[in-house]
Amino acid sequence: MSQTKKIVELCGKTFVLIGTAHVSKESVDDVVRGIREEMPDCVAIELDEERLSSLDDENGWKDIDIVKVLKDGNGFLLLANLIMASFQRRMGAPSGTRPGDEMRAGIRTASEMGVPSVMVDRPIKTTLRRAWATAPAGSRMKLLAVLLSSAFDTNEVSTGEIEALKNSSEMDNMMGEVSEALPSVKKVLIDERDEYLAAKIWESVSGENGSRNKVVAVLGAGHLPGVERRLSEIAGGCSTDVSGLCSVPEKKRSARVAKWLVPALIVALIVSGFFIGGKKAGIDSIVKWFVCNGVLAGVGAVAALAHPLAILVSVVGAPFTSLCPFIGVGMLSGAAQAFFCKPKVADMEAVLDDVSSVRGFYKNRLLRVLLVFFLSSLGSSVGTFVAGSQFVVGITQAVSGLFS
Repeated sequence: MSQTKKIVELCGKTFVLIGTAHVSKESVDDVVRGIREEMPDCVAIELDEERLSSLDDENGWKDIDIVKVLKDGNGFLLLANLIMASFQRRMGAPSGTRPGDEMRAGIRTASEMGVPSVMVDRPIKTTLRRAWATAPAGSRMKLLAVLLSSAFDTNEVSTGEIEALKNSSEMDNMMGEVSEALPSVKKVLIDERDEYLAAKIWESVSGENGSRNKVVAVLGAGHLPGVERRLSEIAGGCSTDVSGLCSVPEKKRSARVAKWLVPALIVALIVSGFFIGGKKAGIDSIVKWFVCNGVLAGVGAVAALAHPLAILVSVVGAPFTSLCPFIGVGMLSGAAQAFFCKPKVADMEAVLDDVSSVRGFYKNRLLRVLLVFFLSSLGSSVGTFVAGSQFVVGITQAVSGLFS
């Protein structure tokens, strides 16, 4: 039996798992051949409904409302989606394969055979939100670094290297590296989805009053071991209820407290300056706050080559938004950039090409908005830390002076 095909017999049902490399011509052939040979009662596809609708929608990027994306707090999700889509497209270029071609082939073959196809993956937005929400701050930075390094990686991947991704040893090595570097992210991206996929695959063959006896599941090769293991656990009595994996976990109490604590602490330090050092020291603290926060946010906007008025919004807005838990300066500066340099249809059409280079981020108006959003937010965060540190040093010195 092929390493990319697993047949599992459980509770009188047959589960045929076909592993793919997503951008592999051979994977497309494996899927078509596997479905025709197995003659299943249904075909399960590693897609969610939203990704299914976008597979052949080449104009999808034209409908992006970038201001709404930033307002809803989805700037990172959009950037991650763009980078992953661009990376997969580059991976498939050597063989002339588009991302998702094996999924399209599975759906098409099932339709030709009169067999229903079922989408069994968790919505990508939910997966990315959970990955971001559950990752510690250090892992978030690693995740951003991994995404950006993959975006700017210009090394060509050969067809042989792509096909090797279907080999269990190659995939095991890759998953091991991910698990070691980003354990919390790996749990969400791989382990949770294995559980979700297995539950939905099981339900797909249990549907229609239990009349279905065989399902062919088209999955990324990295999911085969986990899905096979989870199917066995379900056969042993484990629940198929995966509702708990479909919501974004609430922030920990410490994180919710910190959201308010940092601004409150900054205000307390400024007020303390008036009481301990007098009016001049208090006014100096206020000036330091505006200078550190505003200037560094402005520096971030300048680094993104933002519109002059978007830079002004960063400088003026950062000292205030840093004290407000509900809005960040990146949202304001990004919205200003989008207003004064509105992304055009051509930017939307070229976004997957431009996201793969630094030059593309500056040339593409949509990506420039995300760059302004990110760098002005980063500058404001650094400014908060610098100003806060200076306040603490200043108050410490003033208190020491009182007792000397």
